[in-house]
Amino acid sequence: MDLIKTGQFLQELRKEKGLTQEQLAEKLGVARRTVSRWETGSNTPDLDVLLELSDFYAVDLREILNGERKSERMNEELKETVLQVAEYSSEEKARLLRRMHGMFIAGFVGFIAFAAISLLGLDETAPYEFIGSFGLGVAFGMVIVGMIFTSRYAARIREFKLRLLAGAREGKR
Repeated sequence: MDLIKTGQFLQELRKEKGLTQEQLAEKLGVARRTVSRWETGSNTPDLDVLLELSDFYAVDLREILNGERKSERMNEELKETVLQVAEYSSEEKARLLRRMHGMFIAGFVGFIAFAAISLLGLDETAPYEFIGSFGLGVAFGMVIVGMIFTSRYAARIREFKLRLLAGAREGKR
């Protein structure tokens, strides 16, 4: 997939509808900057957003992915497969979000334990000193993990993981 070609095609489709990036962003519930990144080819929409764009512009999903118009229409079987993949992608995002919430809650509880022990002046006694330090360590660790998961590097880590999995599948064939 040529990201720049796809981005130019998305821009062309948007202009054919007579929309600004801001207006399209509002319709899709994303930031204008996100639409700009799609159109410059520096980023691609998620699969469920691609399906929404396909329906909105009344073009074949393959046309968007190829960055040019095709005369043939997507058959129902392919569309059903893509919808299943989009559903899987959405479920995966929800699962990741639940994990993130769990980690942040664990970090928050750790910080509360540290703060309570410190405020009560129990941080000098043996068992409480360990619990407070452990709680602070958990809180700090969760902040670091959260920063990694929410940064642009998380996408790169995920892409690397997918390439490894794809390579492993190819090796089995």
